Amino acid sequence: MITMIASFGVIVGSLALFIILSGFSGLRTFSYAMLDASDPDIQITATRGKSFVYQADFERLLSNNPSVALTSKVIEERVFLKYNQKDVIAYLKGVDANYNQITQIDSVLDIGSWLDEDYLNTAVIGNGISYKLSLGILNFGKPLEIYVPNPGTQFLTESNAFSKVDVQIIGTYSGTEEFANKYVFVPIALARELLDFESNRITAVELKLLPDSDADAIATQLQNSLGDAYKVATKAQLNALYYKVINTENFVSYLIFTLIVIIALFNVIGAIIMMIIEKKNNLKTLYNLGVGIKDIKRIFVLQGFLLTLFGMIIGLSLGVILVFLQQQFSWFMITENFAYPVEFRWMNLGIVILTITILGFFASKIAGSRISKEYIEG
Repeated sequence: MITMIASFGVIVGSLALFIILSGFSGLRTFSYAMLDASDPDIQITATRGKSFVYQADFERLLSNNPSVALTSKVIEERVFLKYNQKDVIAYLKGVDANYNQITQIDSVLDIGSWLDEDYLNTAVIGNGISYKLSLGILNFGKPLEIYVPNPGTQFLTESNAFSKVDVQIIGTYSGTEEFANKYVFVPIALARELLDFESNRITAVELKLLPDSDADAIATQLQNSLGDAYKVATKAQLNALYYKVINTENFVSYLIFTLIVIIALFNVIGAIIMMIIEKKNNLKTLYNLGVGIKDIKRIFVLQGFLLTLFGMIIGLSLGVILVFLQQQFSWFMITENFAYPVEFRWMNLGIVILTITILGFFASKIAGSRISKEYIEG
């Protein structure tokens, strides 16, 4: 009975550790997919000032790089949005025709469609901004008003303090809370007109790399070619804090559930010690027959290790089955239409096997250390 209880503890610990790691793998993949909709593989901005002139040699440098699949010119500025006596501060992002291929913004459109350059005064907003302004799509009776301060104005009046443009909303997008509350996307021509930029002035160039490209190496190469006048950042660098939080949560959860496994292995230690006490007379017989103390210890170390091993195999088997069932049938839901994301990874399987095996071996060694010459002869 004690051995069964000890095995059950190992089974539950292995099962819980694998499911938690699989759950965090699914959440990490889902979170990174959300970032794919909001951020490019590489973004190039000016180190001084908000904008720069996109010259021919700059464009030639990017087009000659074999790892760059697509480029998109962007104009971004902080603006003031107003609709039906409600207002909010957001960021205007003027994008060209390539932008929805640079990022996966199309995949997070909730309602409506993406921008069409044939229709200039149109916009796509985040559902957070839509909620704050009580603004839906195709509200032809009342347009969304976008205001931007006029630079260099010495004497401010109601007429010259802001430049203004009216747009109709043709779509809304979802994403992380920050992303959904941040942007209003418009055609780059409209943003250029609102900010009074010349034809080749932009605030950023965003790049999409070919699959399996090393973003860090390409970013370093571009940074060396462009010099200190420009800042080249990868997706990971643009979201450094977000990546750090996700990885830290994963590591902390691993430590917590490893502690649970360690507590469960105390049952294994107790079961082996109880067996040593129960078999004391048999151990004395073996010792008198010439079996060494080390060999007797090895018997119980092996027994404890096998107990841990079989418990781990059963727990992992149940965990793998549950992960695949969740992927197939979506038993556990976060919202009505969104299942909790889980992902099977061989690395998670290896981590659990390595953790349980090492801890189980040490637990068996601790229990086996109870055996000594004095104990057997006593």
